[in-house]
Amino acid sequence: MKFGYWMPIFGGWLRNVEDEQMPTDWSYVKQLAQRSEALGYDLTLVAELYLNDIKGPESPSLEAWSTAAALAAVTEHLEIMVAVRPTFHQPALLAKQAANIDLIAPGRLSLNVVSSWWRDEATKYGLHFEQHDDRYARTREWLDVVTNVWKQDHFSYDGKYYQVADNVLQPKPAKAPFLYAGGESEAAKDLISTQCDGYVMHGDSPEQIGARIADMRRRREQKGLPPMKFGVAGYTIVRDNEQDVKKELDRITNVKASAAGFGNYQQWLAGTQLEQQVSLQDYSVSNRGLRTGLTGTPAQLQDRIGEFENVGVDFFLLQASPQLEEMERFSESVIQVLA
Repeated sequence: MKFGYWMPIFGGWLRNVEDEQMPTDWSYVKQLAQRSEALGYDLTLVAELYLNDIKGPESPSLEAWSTAAALAAVTEHLEIMVAVRPTFHQPALLAKQAANIDLIAPGRLSLNVVSSWWRDEATKYGLHFEQHDDRYARTREWLDVVTNVWKQDHFSYDGKYYQVADNVLQPKPAKAPFLYAGGESEAAKDLISTQCDGYVMHGDSPEQIGARIADMRRRREQKGLPPMKFGVAGYTIVRDNEQDVKKELDRITNVKASAAGFGNYQQWLAGTQLEQQVSLQDYSVSNRGLRTGLTGTPAQLQDRIGEFENVGVDFFLLQASPQLEEMERFSESVIQVLA
């Protein structure tokens, strides 16, 4: 089992706590990345949003790709999974940026391909916002271009969304970045099982995650493609007793619909296709992280992680608050024990 974490480029993960002591600046994310390598973490996900999804659209957030390039230069082992949304990037240009970052950190760059969901963000940055299935159709073409210009020179493409004439991308990446994506709609699962290497999921129980993994494995086998990697989002609380766990849970889930980020949460629900309803408690932390059930004593978390490993999960993408302190605690209580 590998352990990754979301880089807190939004200043935290809680929608009811204004200041989580996680400053939105380069010095903090640099410190976090370097310390995480010593703590035994394997990867970090740098999300891409030009507005702050957690603290509200007018709050600061770091830009994903420049942050990823900087992190590549100051780390040694960490896989840097950076999110990318096709509606915000021309594919051949993004492929060039990614190749350059991969040469800074050879073999450590991966992409999390996201087909967008936030209408207001797109319009505020002057971009057209497409309907759900149209976004996935665009992503198919986008991936065709990106993966081919990494492989070959003099590549041309004439699609509905993108046209490339006699492209030459040099230098090419040291290793073609691993491609992850997530989504629960039929359009998403068909695309991911066809064109990506890994499937990342919102938090849920081992039983539900296991069912999704089994479904994606069937899709891959039917298409004659190699096995995928599977990751799950989770929010962690590690305490010595259940009373302290409950106290912390109460603190982070006391959220109201008046919170600054509630409006864009409603847009996310409208712009995505989920397999089940999302509660206001789910909204209190992002990515349905509490549903994964990584809250409890060290022994309880170790057992829970074993349940996920048994259904085929390869890695976690974790959140916590305040992140550095909680990552230290999780490393000591879980990662170092399971190593």
